[in-house]
Amino acid sequence: MCREAAYTKKDRDLFPVPPCNNAPNHAGDAMNQPSETPLLPGMKPVLELLRTDPQRIDLVFCKKGLRTRDAQDVQQLCRQSGVRFSLVDQAALDRLCREAAQQNGSEAAPLNHQGVVARLTATDFRDLADVLRAASEAPLPLVVALDQVQDPGNVGTLCRTLYALGGAGVILPRHNSAYLGPAAHRAAAGALERLPVARVTNLAHALDEAEEAGFSIYGAGCGPGAADAFEHAMQLPAVLVLGNEDKGLRPGVAKRCGRMLRIPLARRFDSLNVAQAGAILLGLAAMRRPG
Repeated sequence: MCREAAYTKKDRDLFPVPPCNNAPNHAGDAMNQPSETPLLPGMKPVLELLRTDPQRIDLVFCKKGLRTRDAQDVQQLCRQSGVRFSLVDQAALDRLCREAAQQNGSEAAPLNHQGVVARLTATDFRDLADVLRAASEAPLPLVVALDQVQDPGNVGTLCRTLYALGGAGVILPRHNSAYLGPAAHRAAAGALERLPVARVTNLAHALDEAEEAGFSIYGAGCGPGAADAFEHAMQLPAVLVLGNEDKGLRPGVAKRCGRMLRIPLARRFDSLNVAQAGAILLGLAAMRRPG
């Protein structure tokens, strides 16, 4: 393992979610969300939201074997909109429906999910252009992009640090990222409500857009050619890309980074997770900002 790592595979996803489209083997993990996670049961409400505002949906749970026209429409709209869906059994949907009723203050939950329950986002996502524009007014014109970071606590902590230091916003890939639900919001301590957050289908393409808009692109890593973060100052405005807790940056994303930055460790001790490494890099950027 690299000893001059920006982070190590320390923290695991607290509430892992399945990849897009039909991942029943992971559905149990996906449903292990806190009870305050916003849920929307019912075929018609979910269909309507998929048609009018799919950005508000994080994941759709569909009953296994349900082959009605509406059920097929739900899955087709999910594919068209890039919304993840997972096939689960009746008992799982019943449990979700009971949780949704409890959220609404009902003691007895009518099981009226009709084979579909949507898990809603707890974050008001913005367009990528909005996040990039925010850099022109932010005290620190730096955007953080998270490449499949899985732990919602890590995401929330990074957002808290970024906001406190004057950063501009956050970019997340739509798939295989931590759910920005209660755990992330608690760790962010209000920063997620204040920072613009963009959720993009293709992170590599989003970085291309940022570069075209005049942003320098930096990645955290320790491969050959990575610069010492204590000696190399980021040129602002910039995007700092932090990778997955286990695997780091994906190759296609790393290729978009004009410079990789490593944090040299004084001792052979794998102690930095992605939130800690990100905090160091953000602190260095804030310390060196002009003015």
